[in-house]
Amino acid sequence: MTTTGAIVCFVIVWWLCLFVVLPIGVRGQYEDGSTVEGTEAGAPQEPMIRKKMIWATWGAAVITAFLFVLTRIIDVQTLVVGG
Repeated sequence: MTTTGAIVCFVIVWWLCLFVVLPIGVRGQYEDGSTVEGTEAGAPQEPMIRKKMIWATWGAAVITAFLFVLTRIIDVQTLVVGG
């Protein structure tokens, strides 16, 4: 895996990880009865975006490292070309 390939892989995996962790621990405003006027009742009370971005970064780093090692073990070009 080249450096560019690793960066592209990391970015794609990071977004996937972010979308996986976004709904974790979210409580809507309607659940606490503290709906702020002018906002959607289902809007999160405390979205914890910074913490979720950190989780996504760690998850993407682990998955990208795994894919990097996997591409070193398995010669992908040999599998694709068949030679």
